[in-house]
Amino acid sequence: MALIQFKNVTKTYGTGENPFPALKGLNLTIDEGEFLALMGPSGSGKSTTMNIAACLDTATSGNYLFQNISVENLDTHQRTLLRRNFLGFIFQGFNLLPRSSAIENVELPLIYRGDKKQDRRSAAYEALEKVGLSDWQDHNPNELSGGQQQRVAIARAIVTNPKILLADEPTGNLDSQTSAEIMSLLTSLNQDSGVTIIMVTHEQEMADYSSRVVHFLDGQIRT
Repeated sequence: MALIQFKNVTKTYGTGENPFPALKGLNLTIDEGEFLALMGPSGSGKSTTMNIAACLDTATSGNYLFQNISVENLDTHQRTLLRRNFLGFIFQGFNLLPRSSAIENVELPLIYRGDKKQDRRSAAYEALEKVGLSDWQDHNPNELSGGQQQRVAIARAIVTNPKILLADEPTGNLDSQTSAEIMSLLTSLNQDSGVTIIMVTHEQEMADYSSRVVHFLDGQIRT
């Protein structure tokens, strides 16, 4: 079943004499339950595709459909609700609050959603359990290794039970052994929990964990 569809999507940055065409008529379908890796050199369009899928950017033309809903027709509030209720984000730099404990960091999306304190604490603990960090719930980021910090970030991303995880170079700041552990965790979330994953990566070794790889070049999918 198609979860995301890009139909002839273009994205142009800048105006005047030197606009930059980041996407040139992208056609891409992502099915529910896929683990998709987006690869390509800098400026190839993969990050732009990720940002449009995440409702962090908008297409210049074409259609972006999420569960058959035209996202370009949604207003700002509706896009915010889509991100809050259906999407989880994992970043290369972890993006944890340095003075908050692991469990407080994981609770953050639930605070924005307006969940009650008792409910969000229980959900955050469960998410930390899934990533193997329940014993570290009271530790601040500076007391955790890079791999542990990324696990906290993954717990924060899954605490809302999203349909899609969007992972932007999730192993970029990690050593090879820790990278493998994080990729195994993402694979487990995909295969055991059915979470759809869209991952941007430059590393073929990381892309090998995915179920499908899409290569970008000059704003188009390379066939």
